[in-house]
Amino acid sequence: MTPRNDTDSATHRDATRADTTADMVPDQERKRVDPNRVVVCVPTYNERDNLPDTARRLRTANPTVDLLVIDDASPDGTGKIADELAASDDHIHVLHREGKSGLGTAYVAGFSWALHHGYTVIVEMDADGSHQPEQLPRLLAALDHADLVIGSRWIPGGEVRNWPRRRFLLSRGANLYVRAALGIPLRDATAGFRAYRADVLRDRDLHRVTSQGYCFQVDLAWQAWRRGFRVREVPITFVERERGTSKMSNAVVAEALWRVAWWAATTRRHRPTPKTTTDTTPHEPLHTPQDRNVTQDRNVTQDRNVTSGHA
Repeated sequence: MTPRNDTDSATHRDATRADTTADMVPDQERKRVDPNRVVVCVPTYNERDNLPDTARRLRTANPTVDLLVIDDASPDGTGKIADELAASDDHIHVLHREGKSGLGTAYVAGFSWALHHGYTVIVEMDADGSHQPEQLPRLLAALDHADLVIGSRWIPGGEVRNWPRRRFLLSRGANLYVRAALGIPLRDATAGFRAYRADVLRDRDLHRVTSQGYCFQVDLAWQAWRRGFRVREVPITFVERERGTSKMSNAVVAEALWRVAWWAATTRRHRPTPKTTTDTTPHEPLHTPQDRNVTQDRNVTQDRNVTSGHA
């Protein structure tokens, strides 16, 4: 399967499948994994030291899930390593881009590829091991009653490990700012471990999304919520990378601040009637209150009944 365009190419080779054992996921969570086609999109830039282990853990814990690596011509050879992984596992695909163009455009390229190839669930995940692949079944299970599931660090049961105080304060402050400015009832709108039903992404003109970094995550979550899709947060454990260099920068933070301020100033907070998706499985009644005076927007739910797993 290869995308048809001039700037990107994909690699997919038939080979043996990865080990399917996974001891870190409780049986009850594993049984709830969505049986439909799921792909995990992982952007990479200079992640050669992290990608092999992340891919191994993902494929071990989630043997039916595909992995799409979106590499921005990493000078450290990450793209070549991704090709080698794809050669040995037919669930792994590689999308090569011509150069470093930012996290947002990498995800847009990956989402477009996934939609073109008919995946019904599309997941975002970091390559550096910060997101625990063993917790993916938790996100997929929550899609039974949601259209977008966010792995949250800041709801009860969520956890962050090994962050310096500055990063902790920055993330908490950014999310408080987003809630206040946009009125979105999420505790972790900047989170990068999330699962979308394909309808959520199909509803957006992805190529008009220009935000990057933290702001990209806020953009997609906010627009999904504004369009009436069901958004849910579940607790995850976030572990600071042990190898490589973080891509966080002052420019990323500055972009998020001014874009959120601009959206708040120019966009009404009106929320349209929630959409229905193509999912036909039985659901609990949707929480879609029109009373905007409620203290908690019940169309954004927080799963407090699942404790944090430990990778």
